[in-house]
Amino acid sequence: MRMTTGRGAGAALAVALAAVGFGPAVAAVLGPAGQTLAAQGPARYWVYVANESSDLVSRVRFDGTTLVEERAVTVGFHPTDLDGAHGVAVDPKDGFVYISIAHGRPYGYIWQMRAGTEEFVDTAQVGLFPATMAVSADGTSLYVVNFNLHGDPLPSSVSAVFTPVMTEVAQVETCVMPHGSRLSRDGLRHYSTCMMSDQLVEISVTGPKVARRMRLTADREGVLAPDDPAATRPVMGAGVCKPTWVVPSPDDRFVYVPCNGRGDVLEIEQKTLTVRRTFPAGRAPYNADVTPDGSLLVVTLKGEQAVAVYDLASGTERARIPTTQPVTHGVVVSPDGRYAFVTNEAVGAVRGTLDVVDLERDAIVASLPLHYQPGGIGFWKMEKGGS
Repeated sequence: MRMTTGRGAGAALAVALAAVGFGPAVAAVLGPAGQTLAAQGPARYWVYVANESSDLVSRVRFDGTTLVEERAVTVGFHPTDLDGAHGVAVDPKDGFVYISIAHGRPYGYIWQMRAGTEEFVDTAQVGLFPATMAVSADGTSLYVVNFNLHGDPLPSSVSAVFTPVMTEVAQVETCVMPHGSRLSRDGLRHYSTCMMSDQLVEISVTGPKVARRMRLTADREGVLAPDDPAATRPVMGAGVCKPTWVVPSPDDRFVYVPCNGRGDVLEIEQKTLTVRRTFPAGRAPYNADVTPDGSLLVVTLKGEQAVAVYDLASGTERARIPTTQPVTHGVVVSPDGRYAFVTNEAVGAVRGTLDVVDLERDAIVASLPLHYQPGGIGFWKMEKGGS
């Protein structure tokens, strides 16, 4: 494990000890005399989407019926080349949006702007081709996987950024082509996957350092030593998972990993790092999210132009919903568990789309053309409707 510390800020790296929970949506309210009144109208939802081949970030609003791009803002510094706006993370507590800018000279960086105004605030240099990010509940720590898409198949890293001063304070070597970046609900563990090393990696944020590794190759699953030299080598051959994402369950008991190369999704027990269940998924499962109540797992199928919805109580696929454009990419579930917002990159000189899936009806209820190659997506806020 390699760790570098930057500019004396390491001691200030915050550890999130609690996370913000979201309750279910309120369907009705009680009047003074106890009467049940009608719901106050549909809620409104906002998401941010990175359009990678346009260097635009879209702020999109959904009111339960209509999907509107309120604004598209340019990000990046290179006027004659694409900067590659890839991933999105939103800190609703402090009102910041973070965009991973994949293309750098040679390193990528993180773009920080204010939610709602899209005003540029600051940047932080990280590693090669930064991709997915996760922000701590207190907003002070950002964890970035350095995917190293165009580099040699060598071990890459996860960057820890102290957001108050936008400084990379640690870089933890993990594996070849890390992807997916999520924090446990208690804020003490960071999870990522290794697309080419075929692993799930758990980082202890107090340090930070690699705490555990798990091999994901079929019939060879098992825990590896954190410093095992074989842990950072590329893995090829039959049974390779080729993981592209990871998301913990709301109660931190499980983590879910889509196996993009094998066509299934793994449910892994957090305590033991053992596979509890395997869900068949089809071609190229890519990103995933879990409803806040832990009842549904939503997985994008990049190779099938579809979204799969799994009932986690029964372990069965409840629905497979075709999306409006191919290369289905990102997904985020609203805090009330009602909607899944899904990005579709599209192919060639065709604008990609944002679809809204109603998880009560298992159907797309709104869709919006955005720009070129919408991929990364982050949920900003939800407001209950007025009377």
